[in-house]
Amino acid sequence: MQSFDNYFKENIPQIETFYSDYNKAIKHILSAKGKLFRPKLLLSIVQAYEPLLLESSYPVAMAVEIFHTYSLIHDDLPAMDDSPLRRGEPTLHTVYDEATAVLIGDAFNTYSFELIANSPFREDVKIKLIKLLAQNGGIGGMVLGQAIDLAYENTPLTLEQAEILHINKTAKLIAASMVMGAVIAGLGKEIEDKLYQFGLDLGLLFQVQDDIIDVTLSEKEAGKPIGNDEDKNSFINLLGLEKSVEYADNLAKKIEKKFSQFDSKLQNALRGLLDKYLYRHR
Repeated sequence: MQSFDNYFKENIPQIETFYSDYNKAIKHILSAKGKLFRPKLLLSIVQAYEPLLLESSYPVAMAVEIFHTYSLIHDDLPAMDDSPLRRGEPTLHTVYDEATAVLIGDAFNTYSFELIANSPFREDVKIKLIKLLAQNGGIGGMVLGQAIDLAYENTPLTLEQAEILHINKTAKLIAASMVMGAVIAGLGKEIEDKLYQFGLDLGLLFQVQDDIIDVTLSEKEAGKPIGNDEDKNSFINLLGLEKSVEYADNLAKKIEKKFSQFDSKLQNALRGLLDKYLYRHR
């Protein structure tokens, strides 16, 4: 069976056009090595319950990663975080220009839905997958989180407000990835709801960990600029480093408790990813 990593590399889109920089820009940003955390969550759930559907799920998993990459391209733009580095590589707007980065991000946003629409599943399954990605990545999800993040730079939020910010900006897409795997596997609404709440906690932990990494790792280790969150409502700025680590520890314990309540198939499927990421802030 072909691995998802190889599938992703072999299916980076290349468009027939005389404008060569367009394809170069697509390849540049998609060739940068990411963690593939969201698609691997999706695929782990499919593999646990319906392994024969695993390869058929690759286009959907790729859609999730391409959608996430669109968000990173736009997040790094001068109008937003103005970051020169992502995944250890120069950001798209620094290699080409801002307009190219905006357009490639726009293209990835829509291409992710095209990938799902062309995936080999029933129409009702594809509609549900598209709805999940749109709801959690769009107007009431990731985009809302980014808007709050930018609007409240240099304006401290309460911890509860900051959690709302990061649940929208980061956690909802992680939670949606898990539910999308459950939809493909046909696990039903009760498990979908449990996975969504689990994914929100996991996504919030992911964000706290990133904030901790921003002040504890080198730029080379982090793969992106560090110390860029001084004006942001990061957990470090709100709680300080020691309290942020304590917050992350408590959240990790909460996740472990929820994880222990899953059936053995799901635990076996997700244990490798959780072992790798649950305490990465330590």
